[in-house]
Amino acid sequence: MKAVRLLLTIFLALAMLSIFGYLGVRTMLYFSAQYGVFEKITAAFLLFAEGFTMLHAFGYFLNIFHVMTTPKQSRLSTNAVPELHDYPPIAVIVSSFHEPIEVVEDTLICFYNMTYPNKHIYFLDDTRYDRPNADPQEMAAYRAEVDAMCQRIGVNLFRRRWRGAKAGMINDFLDFIQGKIREGFEFQSFEDTARTEREKYILVFDADQNPFPDFAEPLVAFMEANQGLAFIQTPQYYTNFEINRVAHGAGLQQAVFYEYICEGKSMQDAMFCCGTNVIFRVQALVDVGGFEESSVTEDFATSLKFHLHNWHSAYLNKICAFGLGPEDLGGYFKQQFRWALGTVGLFRTVLKNFVLHPFSLTGWKWWEYFLSGTHYFVGWVFFIMMISPILYLFLNIPSYFVNPELYFLFFCPYIILTLSLFFFTLSQRRYRLIELAQGIVLQAITFPVFMRASLLGIIGIRGSFGVTPKGSGQAMPLLFLWPQLTMAIACFAAIIWAINRIYFERTDVVPIAANAFWCFYHFCILSTALYFNNPIIKRGQKEDAS
Repeated sequence: MKAVRLLLTIFLALAMLSIFGYLGVRTMLYFSAQYGVFEKITAAFLLFAEGFTMLHAFGYFLNIFHVMTTPKQSRLSTNAVPELHDYPPIAVIVSSFHEPIEVVEDTLICFYNMTYPNKHIYFLDDTRYDRPNADPQEMAAYRAEVDAMCQRIGVNLFRRRWRGAKAGMINDFLDFIQGKIREGFEFQSFEDTARTEREKYILVFDADQNPFPDFAEPLVAFMEANQGLAFIQTPQYYTNFEINRVAHGAGLQQAVFYEYICEGKSMQDAMFCCGTNVIFRVQALVDVGGFEESSVTEDFATSLKFHLHNWHSAYLNKICAFGLGPEDLGGYFKQQFRWALGTVGLFRTVLKNFVLHPFSLTGWKWWEYFLSGTHYFVGWVFFIMMISPILYLFLNIPSYFVNPELYFLFFCPYIILTLSLFFFTLSQRRYRLIELAQGIVLQAITFPVFMRASLLGIIGIRGSFGVTPKGSGQAMPLLFLWPQLTMAIACFAAIIWAINRIYFERTDVVPIAANAFWCFYHFCILSTALYFNNPIIKRGQKEDAS
């Protein structure tokens, strides 16, 4: 085992060196090339895109290095749960905005079945019953269904005057359990056991996330043993992972994030909250003024507040709950747009705090927030990577090659080492290459969503909160996939043009062939938009075609 770890460490070091080596060569080639003005600009964009990719790859491998070199006893693990001497009161909550009753009911039943003895369950009904253009009879019927469901299951029901979406609802609930009753608060208790003391911790779930019965005990034990912890995050797992293409790809993206990345962030005390399957210390929430309501990714923004106020965070890498992933591209794009908009918007706050208060966080925390805050610029990066070989093949802009031999000498070690390490390390967590590729491809075809969201986020447009649709599984009209399909056609046309150039010109064969290869690679990726746009149900199960 030690020999394997040593070998993996050596390969990690080589991969990191290859990243810097390749980037150094690319930078040298850029400045030494005799480009015109337009060529210089396009080459600069490409260099930026490659530098961005390598910087984030370096951050990923750095997290793997931290996971490998940190002693197991320094991590949160279910194999070393502290002894829980008593059971402080906890609030188990779900905030719901007009979610399907059957989805919410499953979640509340899972809450009810949790084995923690001193729990109080709250359904935070955030539905806007006075929405313009809403059918009053339909809304009244939904409200009555919610009341009946809570009474039937035996959970508390909380409503308030609508504001601030999920963050505002949880903040109002936080005021309520602290005894700060305001106008518009409505509370109905359907519990068998009356609430006699204020809750010390809050467990937050999305409406479609169902915790296992033993969810709370280990998390409360860790919180009790570490009084400086503001929250502990746990992973998400999608139960529709195997029956839906979009949910499958989305789930694999989550898997990559929730393995080494989250573990590495946690070891640097830089883990951020993901909004569900998480336990919060009420005292910490009160100390920072509650959830941040100015961002559509209130969880990420609130995590920064915790760290700036010297609270700590942690991650427990154990699946403790299961839920539903987005079931079509429309739902997935909506989810990703909200995440990208809020995360990039918060990056402006991260930069501001870094400039004004550079010592308010450690260097490792600033580094992790920088990586997280810039992640969704990946849409621009992928677009630049796609357009560059097309420009070379049609316009002969030499942004990819100045000296092909030297380029390949450094590119091949970089790409072989980094991809091999990425797939090998995740294979150690029992993920297959073909599955990981699906997650990567799904993210790639989302590039127009990321481009738009990151642009709006960086100029300060907040956007509005929206829940991810459940149970839809509908194909999008092809018109909505025009960016992906247009780029696919452009890549295919560039391949045909490259074949003609090689056949008739018989010069620059190596750079033309290399760029044609990248066009083919991008064409294959972009074509999967049609694959994911048909949310296929696993063979043997019925699919509602309506």
